[in-house]
Amino acid sequence: MAEPDLLDLTLGAFLTRVAEPTPAPGAGAVSATVVALAAGLTAMSAGLSRRQLPDAEAMAARAVELQDRARPLGQRDGEAYAGVLAAQRLPSDDPRRADALRAALSDATDVPLEIATIGAAVLDIAADVVRRGNPNLKGDALTACLMAQGAVRSAAALVELNLSGDEDDPRRRRAAELVRSVSEIPAG
Repeated sequence: MAEPDLLDLTLGAFLTRVAEPTPAPGAGAVSATVVALAAGLTAMSAGLSRRQLPDAEAMAARAVELQDRARPLGQRDGEAYAGVLAAQRLPSDDPRRADALRAALSDATDVPLEIATIGAAVLDIAADVVRRGNPNLKGDALTACLMAQGAVRSAAALVELNLSGDEDDPRRRRAAELVRSVSEIPAG
């Protein structure tokens, strides 16, 4: 019987699944969930800043769009990582194992890179809400910044780990750029 899609789980069931001694949901799914939550906080705090932000509705809509993009990435990350697990199950003396593992890790890199990219975009909006938005929502927007920053850093670390055997892969440089782009967040 197939496992349910992560988006079909209750929050409690998701938290239980994360704590189970199984490979998925793991760091990628959690990072995607954190980005989606940060986007939600950003949308809420921007939406409640209409008096302070002339572009509040557009900012909130963009945050919801980013949340919609992040939502399925937890499931996709687990599916991509299944290929890594399959390659790891090949016998160690199988001549195909090293190439299969390298290819599977490369394939499993795209989802965390997408998570990091979305997280950086969420942080940009949330930081703007911290600076210019409703002061009563500053804590929510700042929390969104911190959550997005952590998710970008963790997803970028997954990219780095997956590509540790390939120093020249441009996705490593892109992940490092994303980490640098989120290094500064507005003061609370």
